[in-house]
Amino acid sequence: MPSPAVIIAAVLFGTIGLVSFNYGRKNICWGPMVIGLGLMVFPYFIAQTWLVYAVGAALCAGLYFWRD
Repeated sequence: MPSPAVIIAAVLFGTIGLVSFNYGRKNICWGPMVIGLGLMVFPYFIAQTWLVYAVGAALCAGLYFWRD
């Protein structure tokens, strides 16, 4: 059973990923779509709290720097 911090991170990064995926799908941009999909999926495979936040922050930074 994951800790509440991991669940909150999964919901937070999943929401950001969903918005990013929809943005990329509507504008036909592959970068935001792939990063958004990664943000939605990665919390299922990582159980350590610090690693979930680190990977999520790195993907969000990638999304920030890979904007049009």
